[in-house]
Amino acid sequence: MLNQPAPYRGRFAPSPSGPLHLGSLVAALGSYLDARANHGTWLLRIEDIDPPREVPGASSVILRQLEAHGLCWDETEQYQSQHYARYQQHITELNRQGLVYACDCSRKTIKARGPHYTGFCRQRGLDWADKALRLVNQQPVTHFYDLAHGEVTADTGWSSEDFILKRRDGLWAYQLAVVSDDRAEGITHIVRGSDLLTASLWQLTLWQTLNQCQFDAAVALPQLRHLPLIVGPEGRKLSKQNHAPAIHASHAAHNISIALQALGLKLPPELTQTPVTEQLAWAIDAWRQQQRASEPGHVDNFTV
Repeated sequence: MLNQPAPYRGRFAPSPSGPLHLGSLVAALGSYLDARANHGTWLLRIEDIDPPREVPGASSVILRQLEAHGLCWDETEQYQSQHYARYQQHITELNRQGLVYACDCSRKTIKARGPHYTGFCRQRGLDWADKALRLVNQQPVTHFYDLAHGEVTADTGWSSEDFILKRRDGLWAYQLAVVSDDRAEGITHIVRGSDLLTASLWQLTLWQTLNQCQFDAAVALPQLRHLPLIVGPEGRKLSKQNHAPAIHASHAAHNISIALQALGLKLPPELTQTPVTEQLAWAIDAWRQQQRASEPGHVDNFTV
């Protein structure tokens, strides 16, 4: 039986594929404000499990950017690359329970069979060498309650897929790494961009599956809040892949002002040029009042 709800623990988990841009600042700020408004702990995790996509020195740049914008984390920052042994432990236990299998299907062959992966390799008994490892998705989560969007329901074909836990190139899949780390760090609240709404279904499924394993204690499922995305004039999400410009420390107060506006909080005119510490003090209280007054519903993206 799960214990009573644990004290609030939130986190921001950027990948070091480049410096933070305005979109990632909004995600960091929303997560930070939610933790501080709830008198919680806010953690930082660098998700460095995809070396081909990483930019040398990006982790250090991200840390400096957060500090320059007043977003100071509690406890020592974590790096996913330090947790491979735990990911392997999860794979081993899931496999012991018959919940992992190897798959050699390419994206092209999967797409040729239909819109969703159908479990083609489940019964083929392939060896694991140079194969992706998939979860036998026996109890898929098909809906959840989001603190910003309300009830979220997904297409059952997609949410029921046997999703990948380890890639065929030997790298750990995001779904396994993020769930493993969130459980290990005792994360109770996840605040992030709305582009991860659907991925939440797979992550909740895996979290629930790990809770049913015998090798570690059950951890209560986190509460989720998905924030509006920042999009450019052409309507595309700001991202590192779309070459979104990095935020600069010299414009920290301006950046915080824009990020707050994207979150539905408009700074009073007298605070727009004040130090970020004063802006954040106002924002924490404003966030607390906003969350008390608002009901979940449609969350609009913010255009810059």
